[in-house]
Amino acid sequence: MAEAERLLGLITIGILAGGVYGLLAVGLSLQIGVCRVLNITHGEFLMLGGILTFTFSQLGINPLLAPVIVGPILFGLGFLLQATLFRGVKARVPSPSAFEGNALLAAFGVMYVIQYLARIRFGTQSLPSQYLTQPVPYVGINLAVNLIVGFAIAAALGIAVYLFLTRSRVGKAIRATAEDPPTAELMGVNTNTILAVCFGLGGLLAAVAGTLVSMRTPVSTAMGFNNTVIALIVVTLGGLGSVPGSFIAGIIIGIVSMLVAGLWESVLIVPVYYAMLMVLLLVRPTGILGKK
Repeated sequence: MAEAERLLGLITIGILAGGVYGLLAVGLSLQIGVCRVLNITHGEFLMLGGILTFTFSQLGINPLLAPVIVGPILFGLGFLLQATLFRGVKARVPSPSAFEGNALLAAFGVMYVIQYLARIRFGTQSLPSQYLTQPVPYVGINLAVNLIVGFAIAAALGIAVYLFLTRSRVGKAIRATAEDPPTAELMGVNTNTILAVCFGLGGLLAAVAGTLVSMRTPVSTAMGFNNTVIALIVVTLGGLGSVPGSFIAGIIIGIVSMLVAGLWESVLIVPVYYAMLMVLLLVRPTGILGKK
């Protein structure tokens, strides 16, 4: 019975943590699916969100209010990157495939610039920005309040993004731009603005994910790339462009990571992620809810 309770506890923690992975992946899915940019800097936006949350908390701002400040800042940074750097790259390449390759190289450059500027300002040490760490007893284990609150915020934002994409006029323009940019332009859609908005929205979601991560673990300037890798795996597992798929995949990744860490060794988590990814690419390349 104790072992069953332990497994249930690990699965529950994995589900709660997986909601944040899903939120992070939704932003990256927008950037890849609509903007056609494999944004390798995505994890750096999460890192900035976490570190800025820590910085504001030192000034007396409640971490739960930090996204109100951090989100617009990183939305603006993402909007600016797409409207200047990636739009400029796109205007100077002969084909869409050449753009995707050049954009990836440009994204690597941005990643290193953000990393090293953050290290100059904040150093390399871990910053203990945990919040709402009070325990809640559950089937023989203690769940931290920040896990529950983080999942609730991630789920609420995920639902809001889904409704925005499926019900709003701008959301319809985003979907039209993703499917057929030339036709969308003929229908009066300003695709340049839509692409910048999508990139900014991805940055905003990563920033909020960074705040939620900072509530339960220390943050550092070195945490970005690992989270980019996790987001890429979640996007591939869930299906590119699918908000529900991203959350389902995020929860799966969260459960797997907790079971691997709890039953075996935490060093095996990343290899297991990649093993899952390779199997999925062979069995269902479009992901769980991706379109063929």
